[in-house]
Amino acid sequence: MKFLILSSLLIILASTPIVFAEEYIIDIPFGAYNPELNTPAEVWYDPPQIFVTVGDTITWYNDDREAHTVTSGDSPGRFGWMDNKDFGTPDGIFDSGRFMPGESWSYKFEESGTFSYFCIIHPWMEGIVVIEKAIPDFPHDASGKKLDFPLLQYTPDRDIEVNLSWDPPVIKTHEKIQFVYQFYDPQTNSNLAEMKYSFVIFQNGNEIFRDKGLSQIGGDYRNFIFSDSGSIIIRMEGIQSPSIFAEESVTVSGNIENKEQRSVDFTSAVYDNPEKTSHETYHIKPAQRLTTYYELMIFIILVPGIMFLIALFWLKKKPKIPDSTPGAVKI
Repeated sequence: MKFLILSSLLIILASTPIVFAEEYIIDIPFGAYNPELNTPAEVWYDPPQIFVTVGDTITWYNDDREAHTVTSGDSPGRFGWMDNKDFGTPDGIFDSGRFMPGESWSYKFEESGTFSYFCIIHPWMEGIVVIEKAIPDFPHDASGKKLDFPLLQYTPDRDIEVNLSWDPPVIKTHEKIQFVYQFYDPQTNSNLAEMKYSFVIFQNGNEIFRDKGLSQIGGDYRNFIFSDSGSIIIRMEGIQSPSIFAEESVTVSGNIENKEQRSVDFTSAVYDNPEKTSHETYHIKPAQRLTTYYELMIFIILVPGIMFLIALFWLKKKPKIPDSTPGAVKI
């Protein structure tokens, strides 16, 4: 029984994504207590600005000779406390309280954002912590549920199955993403070619891209680069086959609904790219159609074939020239 329980736990842990939190150190150097410019301390908190991710812990060590605090809020700056008698404004997010030389204080950040902090005792001391969202190493939907490619959705009438995947699997800003999709007949599990549709992307509630398409051999693709982070919806809209469904309609709850209204939605999320802050203008072109290659192949094969047949026909019709050689004897 214990073995079965242990095996079950191991299976659950193996299938659960593990995100390891990190620990960081910020030093309060000797001389931070002194607001003068020529002090041993080049910065009040070292480093004065730090980038970490949600779930990470930061520990502040007091290597100065006086007590200090780590208090979130706005400091008056190096000279504001002298000119305006402004000693800073705490915002209540975190506060170490007073800790002495040789002591330390730690705080675990559970939310993303940019947090300014200062020392209430020495208000010229200030620092910044930037907490970024942890980027997972697996694709997921807008709710955070892990996805396995290819994704599968049926149109409301269940006449068409749509499969979708994208690469890279984790979507980041300023990075080209290729969406690849196919259409199937769920009854026969066969590809559906020449499917008309619109490929639409919504982000944070706004439509940011739309393009009409015509699939070939059941599949197609689109490339896209996101400029902003946030949840997204990838929609295949108005899915229909011109040769089969164009004139059909279906009754839904007593109403006539045109088959052109078939659509499916897939969701995911876009993360801020820690390595890129911009990208060159990218021209999104419709996928090259396989029919183009077929037409080209037909042209390449058919034209020489026709020319060969014409030449052969001309040779057969060409009149024979009598032999005028002296002394020739006709048999």
